Amino acid sequence: MRLSMKWLFWFIGVGIYVMFLGGVFYYNLFKWTFDEKLKQDVIETVKVYAPTMRNGLLNSPKAISFEEYDIMTSLTKDERITSMIYLSRLGTVRWHKESRFMGVTWDDFRAQVPPPTDAIAQAYTTKMPKVRQVSGEPFYEIAIPFSVRGDIIGIIDLLVSRAGAEVLIGSAMRKYVFGALGVLFLLGLPLYFFLHHYILSPMDMLRDSVEGVSLKNFELRFPDRCDEVGEVAAAITRLMGKMKVEIDGISNRGRTYKEAEQRWWRSLLGVIVPATNYIIVVDENNSILYANFELAQGMDPKNVHLLDVVDSQQQTLLRLVGQAFEMPDSPVEGEAVFKNQNFNVKVLHVGQTADTNRTLILFYPKPVTGI
Repeated sequence: MRLSMKWLFWFIGVGIYVMFLGGVFYYNLFKWTFDEKLKQDVIETVKVYAPTMRNGLLNSPKAISFEEYDIMTSLTKDERITSMIYLSRLGTVRWHKESRFMGVTWDDFRAQVPPPTDAIAQAYTTKMPKVRQVSGEPFYEIAIPFSVRGDIIGIIDLLVSRAGAEVLIGSAMRKYVFGALGVLFLLGLPLYFFLHHYILSPMDMLRDSVEGVSLKNFELRFPDRCDEVGEVAAAITRLMGKMKVEIDGISNRGRTYKEAEQRWWRSLLGVIVPATNYIIVVDENNSILYANFELAQGMDPKNVHLLDVVDSQQQTLLRLVGQAFEMPDSPVEGEAVFKNQNFNVKVLHVGQTADTNRTLILFYPKPVTGI
């Protein structure tokens, strides 16, 4: 996989991970903010009507006044409030949307309609507004007590829906997602251009420069850079310099070894082989290392193949050479024509490895038979 694709996947993965963490944080923040706003708005709405409701409780403890009734009607029109119960200090239901419950004692009402939470009991005990989350339901129960000189004279209990808050939270989260994607795009665009301009393009240029290097040209044509890519290019240049030195050294050693071997064969065979005999020594590539006769004019003595000296039509000689290859370290004898003369031929193939294989071909005159 290319580096640009890896970077893209990593960037998208890290971006989604950060967006997820941010989404969890902002969701809880929005939830807390809008829920608190919902609770406080409902409590503040009731506090606006609290003086009128307090006067009604004090002046008419047994029956609801017209002013209180108007307040109850106004509160029921609030879309956030799904149900409501108004209790007097006598412990009776002062108002409920179902008239059959009005005047019923709290204990009887609770037996028929169990309260979703303990908000009313907590509000009565602490004499402070209490908010409780209804278990498993998107509602809050808000109980607000009314007191005079420390005595509870009435309680209003509201069941408030969180639907409006959920809508606001959903809207805020959608805005967050679109904003986060926009930030991710605006952040990724300059980062990609930086990656492409300063890393990917120089790497492509370096690749093309390396591909242009050959055994004949060890020069890395890459502009100087003062960054990590430039350091890599400099390291490759140093490596190719070392390789050139090593290759030149190996080439020189091979040339020196070949010249030394040629001198060795010349010294050894020049003493052993009579002048009337012809001998050829070839290497593993069938290139001539030594011959005790002058090669044809125009031949490069450093690069002469056996077939340049021995005509390929001389099948007998070539067959003897092939037999010697099949029987290393054992001489193969026969007859062949060489330099327009009939000679006896001995061929010996020696060597343990491909680099050290040598083949000796000896041409010697046939013995003269008596008349």
